[in-house]
Amino acid sequence: MAKRHYIPVTADVPGAASERNCALIRKVIRTALAAEGMELPCEVDVLLTGDGGIHQINREMRQVDRPTDVLSFPEFDLRPGELPRSEDADPGTGLIPLGDMVISMERVAAQAKEYGHSNRRELAYLVTHSILHLLGYDHLDEGPMKARMRAREEAILAELGITR
Repeated sequence: MAKRHYIPVTADVPGAASERNCALIRKVIRTALAAEGMELPCEVDVLLTGDGGIHQINREMRQVDRPTDVLSFPEFDLRPGELPRSEDADPGTGLIPLGDMVISMERVAAQAKEYGHSNRRELAYLVTHSILHLLGYDHLDEGPMKARMRAREEAILAELGITR
């Protein structure tokens, strides 16, 4: 049997790592990785926190003194469409460590309300967004890079049957 992706989900806020949230997060990550052609077994570490927790991480890691919705910390410096190779796997686990994502569950709730959709849809969107960052996508410009990333996000969410 082929090795599967390892996706530990931890939380430092009560109730965030519910079975429902963890199942959704893992399904979205697996779907996004498959959609991007990442067949090799990977590890993606997920932390669910609140605005205070993500604010602290944002300040310490990026020198940005404010909370945000999601942070992504890629292990590799990839370009969109470029994937890690089997030789990038951790020799001890056989898994490719793609990186870490941190999600503010307070932002999930606030943005779901702001955009008029469910918390489930917002969480799925942020997880998809973060996975694409881990795979080299970015949206620093308002042009082709951002458009390409947005198109991939929408395609992955559509594949999951998660719409606005």
